[in-house]
Amino acid sequence: MRKALEIKQCMKTFEGDGIPVTRAFPVPGMRENDPFLLFDHFGPINYEPGGATGVPAHPHCGFEAITYMLGGEVEHRDSFGGQAEIETGDVQWMTTGSGLIHSELVTEKFKKSGGVMQGLQIWVNLPKKNKKVKPWYQHIKRNTIPTVSENANIEIKVLVGEINGTKSKVQTYSPVSIFDIQFSKPDMTKFNVDKEQNLMIYIIDGQLQFNEEDKIANKGDMIYFDQSSDEIQLTSISEKGSYLVLAGKPLKEPVARYGPFVANSEGEIKQAMMDYQEGKMGSLA
Repeated sequence: MRKALEIKQCMKTFEGDGIPVTRAFPVPGMRENDPFLLFDHFGPINYEPGGATGVPAHPHCGFEAITYMLGGEVEHRDSFGGQAEIETGDVQWMTTGSGLIHSELVTEKFKKSGGVMQGLQIWVNLPKKNKKVKPWYQHIKRNTIPTVSENANIEIKVLVGEINGTKSKVQTYSPVSIFDIQFSKPDMTKFNVDKEQNLMIYIIDGQLQFNEEDKIANKGDMIYFDQSSDEIQLTSISEKGSYLVLAGKPLKEPVARYGPFVANSEGEIKQAMMDYQEGKMGSLA
């Protein structure tokens, strides 16, 4: 069984127009957790009608960005023709590759109605050999996400990867596993993730107990595990719970990053900045 090495309370900060963010990394003391470069839980923030805006056009390159909407809705548009309304429960997987420009503005419907906006944003590094792939986009609607129901109390949403023979439709450039394990009452579950993958679990809501270490993890905590086994045991002790399993095989490659750009060297970062300035990442009308 994998052991919980450390339970860390994520950092609280703000982004954009005052959106509260719970950030696991990058933070002082943890720049990234190979192959993951960023983990943010944005919101919840309650917008009055007409108050929400979203994120205007900006560039990215060299990694893959995942958005898992827990509430609200935004419209994704990018310079390679990607366009989709990401609604509550949907998953967006954007491969930035050689570089693109995209925006994530709230939908007209949400702007008019207002409401609660929240979600998870995760950045996964691209292997060096795939850093320059053509940008592309995968959008998985909530009702097409594969689920595993262990019993009446536990449902597992297989966002990325595979669990108990149930596989996500998302295509990745390196092995990645992302599951949302939802409990409707206190219970325990066991599942496997290849021990080659670095494993973390983020508590969206609820409490987890780890008996062998006599530790309790709470909402907004990230739990980091060892790589001693494929098997993981989760014991939820709260009335209900939602726990995001995040795992990926380390790339073990140098990482250079500057704002929205990720590469393997400082020289490649400079080239990415030039590509952006010269319009090679396209444009949004």
